[in-house]
Amino acid sequence: MGKKTPLYDWHLRHGAKLVEFGGWDMPVSYEGVLAEHQAVRERCGLFDISHMGEFFVEGPEAEAFLQKVTTNDVSRLKDGDAQYSLLLYEKGTAVDDIIVYRLAPRRFMLCVNAANIDKDREWLLSHLSGQVSLTDRSPEMGMIALQGPKSGAVLQALGFDLASLKRFQCRETSLAGAKGLIARTGYTGEEGIEVFLENGDLLRLWEAFLKAGEPEGIRPIGLGARDTLRLEMGYPLYGHELSDVVDPLEAGLAWVVKLGKGEFIGREALARIQERGPARELKGLTMEEPGIPRGGYAVFAGTERVGAVCSGTFSPSLQVGIATALLTRGAAAESGEIFIDIRGKMKKAKITRLPFYSRK
Repeated sequence: MGKKTPLYDWHLRHGAKLVEFGGWDMPVSYEGVLAEHQAVRERCGLFDISHMGEFFVEGPEAEAFLQKVTTNDVSRLKDGDAQYSLLLYEKGTAVDDIIVYRLAPRRFMLCVNAANIDKDREWLLSHLSGQVSLTDRSPEMGMIALQGPKSGAVLQALGFDLASLKRFQCRETSLAGAKGLIARTGYTGEEGIEVFLENGDLLRLWEAFLKAGEPEGIRPIGLGARDTLRLEMGYPLYGHELSDVVDPLEAGLAWVVKLGKGEFIGREALARIQERGPARELKGLTMEEPGIPRGGYAVFAGTERVGAVCSGTFSPSLQVGIATALLTRGAAAESGEIFIDIRGKMKKAKITRLPFYSRK
């Protein structure tokens, strides 16, 4: 048995299919991945993501500490700003990908991946020094995500104007009598927000969202559709596109690596990799023959194996198999023939620019 979010009993009562994920018992679907995926793309969906971790970094040297342990430039943040970033080992590979929220000049929150909470906390504490403290509040806090083109209408019904919050901004506020931190840092490519709040307020807000969203066709959404939605956008998932054996340059995340900001853990290794060029590169693949690519499947350029699938699925929006893959640099020229070994059969695919899906 895994850990349970405060909404576990609600999920059971409403027919969720539960699976173990990152040490937690989480809903993978309620009425099916396809229906839930379409609900988010066309209307709106509600996600219980309370398995994610929340660390608070505070003190006079909080910003300096985060500059040292993250790849992005924390000094660019104003109060109420959020920033996607990475924690790296000295060798340049990923400890985790995170979001940094600046709540006040000396107070920050980090959102970390569920499976990495313990690892991230110990890694950060091992580098802690100076006038700064780190508090892991993950056991006391939950997180809800509202995503989809109708999200604004749902929030308006609860008295919150989505347009008042820009992308990658956050604000401490109250919704349906529940105080929390509301942020626009979604994982589906759609409009929406995430709310961090105390566990005791989670069910009240969850049910308030569902009631307010009834006219908009809101649905609870499981991790199955969350994965197909994020993969259509080409968003990385730790353990797939990123890991302790994958560096951000080969994962296509150079945009969150600020080598010019000064010293940070992993900088020297990344500078060397940048100088010589990464050995591998992350590519999008779209199937040209029937078949669903899955993580770990071998990828070939002609008859030569050039890498493996990181994440793969059948795209509900595009009605075709899609995948991300780490391939030998230069092997995946757009004019070349690419094949994926799907259960012993070579299936043709083509290199595709990410994201796979665009509302336009």
